[in-house]
Amino acid sequence: MDDKELLWRASILPNISQYPLKITPKVAFMFLTRGDLELAPLWDRFFKGHEGFYSVYVHSSTPSFNKTMPTKSAFYNRWIPSKEVEWGGASMVDAERRLLANALLDFSNKRFILLSESCIPLYNFSIVYNYVMGTTKAFLEVFDSDTTVGRGRYNIKMSPLITLQQWRKGSQWFAIDRTLAMEVVSDQKYFDLFVRFCRGRCITDEHYLPTFVNIKFGEIALNRSLTWVGWKASGLIQPHPRMFVREDVNIELLEWLRHGTKCENNWMRTNICHLFARKFAPNTLDRLLSTAPTLMEFN
Repeated sequence: MDDKELLWRASILPNISQYPLKITPKVAFMFLTRGDLELAPLWDRFFKGHEGFYSVYVHSSTPSFNKTMPTKSAFYNRWIPSKEVEWGGASMVDAERRLLANALLDFSNKRFILLSESCIPLYNFSIVYNYVMGTTKAFLEVFDSDTTVGRGRYNIKMSPLITLQQWRKGSQWFAIDRTLAMEVVSDQKYFDLFVRFCRGRCITDEHYLPTFVNIKFGEIALNRSLTWVGWKASGLIQPHPRMFVREDVNIELLEWLRHGTKCENNWMRTNICHLFARKFAPNTLDRLLSTAPTLMEFN
């Protein structure tokens, strides 16, 4: 299928809302990658023993991806038809919508989590599953930033359909439910404006979904991502995520990533705020495999 047919099929609602068979709700883990998934062995340990409760989808511009996966891996044969992605451009959101559309074709997928090849889990599967299934809210940053990289990226040509007051910013890493996922793949009106007018210094993936959710759904978003990212600035250069390398990985780091933040979940204070973290270099795999499974109580 081409993209138009894929998005159309994914946006179809059944005339009878109740599914005729009893199904186990699944979480769709969607990996938007620049290449191979070097950290896949860690994720395989995370998924092991929970078959039937998750689905995996990988959007990679590297054609060799499937050839590098062992047949017993959760990632084997999970590569979707993909296209080249330009950082900061509309093609990034195209890829996200492509992942969502493929995942929506499986009616048992009820939650949809966007991840990258440099992400790692911070908790075991049971905790992650119950956390994302236990709320009707979307884990998505939606905030108003009166800065050059916030409101300063707004293009007046988007008015009156999208106004400056409606313009929002946030991380692209989200966890959303099926209803919102279907709205995203169905949207033509707002995304078309971003394709036409969010260019250059306007980073599409940082503004499209936050703005769309703000306009269409208001308070549905918890205004936070489940994926920890360490942003740092270097002089006049734009902030960029910190990259963790092998020497950084130890129990102290992982414990800090797991419990170093306070937030609210279902109106209760908690120190379980991030379920995933990025960016971890491929050379961290051996230390992660020797430390994370015991710490996080993988099966």
